[in-house]
Formats: sequence, structure tokens, C-alpha cells
Amino acid sequence: MTEETILLTEIKNGVGFITLNRPDKLNSFTDELTFRLQDALKEMEKSKEVKALVITGAGRGFCAGQDLQSRSISHEEGVRPSLGDSIRRRYNPIVTKIRRMEKPVIAAVNGVAAGAGSSLALACDYRIVAEGVSFIQSFTKVGLIPDSGATFLLTRMIGATRAFDLMLSAEKLDCKEALALGLINKIVAPDALMTEATELAVKLAKGPTKAFGLTKRAVNKAIFNDLEELLEYEASLQEIAGRSDDFQEGVKAFVEKRTPAYTGK
Repeated sequence: MTEETILLTEIKNGVGFITLNRPDKLNSFTDELTFRLQDALKEMEKSKEVKALVITGAGRGFCAGQDLQSRSISHEEGVRPSLGDSIRRRYNPIVTKIRRMEKPVIAAVNGVAAGAGSSLALACDYRIVAEGVSFIQSFTKVGLIPDSGATFLLTRMIGATRAFDLMLSAEKLDCKEALALGLINKIVAPDALMTEATELAVKLAKGPTKAFGLTKRAVNKAIFNDLEELLEYEASLQEIAGRSDDFQEGVKAFVEKRTPAYTGK
């Protein structure tokens, strides 16, 4: 997969489509993919032709989060990367743009949504999910805190008790429980996912889009008004976690495909 094709865009019938296109890596994020997604979101926001937006993934995954083998995350012995800076430059602008864009944004979740991939779906206004899909707060598996708005979005959507459990356990949240918790809008057969998401997007695109945008602004005011402040706080905490021995061990264990031996340092 070349850098030119790792993200695909299309505009049709008033709907913008953004497809993460690293199927061999479950559409996990690299530096380049995050920056291309930022650019695509800006273009969709500016386009007068686009009245609604669908975000999905190619292949069998929606987005597996950060690609731990990319240059974004160093796992060399003794290296302490600045994860806070990475989050501020790469992930926070994506979450902020989706929430502040006064157009309906639909996540068509075709496969696993883990880590920052889960945050990407949560930032959207609608989540149409294929049967069998799971959401995973996978950050603690490598000694990190949930970021990209995860601590903010998940807690406000389903409450602190269940959100805290999911974030610490890093266990899968299957789509049926996610639906029961009100985290997603609808579960559909995998082969019907894009049809369902597109039909919803076209319906929204034909509606009073000015009123939809103002409604989203009001919802942001009511629930997400301090989004930027919380994103910055996540980044500052991730900076600390990213310099820990546990993070180094977590990534090393992931690459070596073994169970990490954490020391709490």
C-alpha cells in the first residue's frame, strides 16, 4: 500500500466518504495516515457539496489504533518518545474537527475499533456497526492511558463505572453490549453496512442541514463544551506514561508477541 492510497475519498449524492485504506494493518494509524485524515476532514468541512460524511475502513478492520511498529512509536531500548506532542499534532485535531464540524458524521464500523480507532468512532455523531464488531480500549495493554478523547467521550457516553472498567481491563466490548449501553445506533449485517450508512447519510444530506449543524453546535455546548481542555489533559498524562518503563516494556512485548512484565515504573 503506497502513501498515496492509504486514505481514499469520494463525494457522491451530497455525501462525503473517507475510507482508511491500510487493510493489511487493520487500518492502524501511522503519522502519514493521521495527517491525511486531518486534511480530508478539512476538505469535507469546506466543501459546499458535502452535506453529510461517512468514515469507514477498508477490509476487515475499522481502525486498530496506533501502528506500534511505525515511526510514530519508537520501541528502541532507552528511547522515551514525546507521546504528548504526537497526540497534540496527530490525534487531537481529528477528534476536534469531527466534533466541531457542523455536518453529520457517520462512522460505518466494519471491523474492530481499537485504541485511537475506537476514539475515532466515538467522536462521530452516528455509529452504524457490522455484526460481530468489538470496541477495545487497548491502551493499557502497552502501559498507556486512553487518549484521542477516549477518557472524555466514553465516560460521558456510558458513565464512569463501566467506562473505567473497560479502560483498565482493555477487554472487548461487543457490539450487542455497546448497543444496550447506547454507545452505537444500529447493528447490521456486514454486507449491508455501507448501504445502511449511505442511506442514512443521503437522508441527512437532503434534510435541513443548517438546522442539523446548529443542533450539533448545541449538543457540543451541552455535553462536549470542554473537549479541547480534556484532550490537552490526556496529552499531558500520555507524555508521562510514554516516558515510563512500563510503556517501553509494553511495546517491546507487543513486537515480540509475548506477555509484558510490568514493574509499575
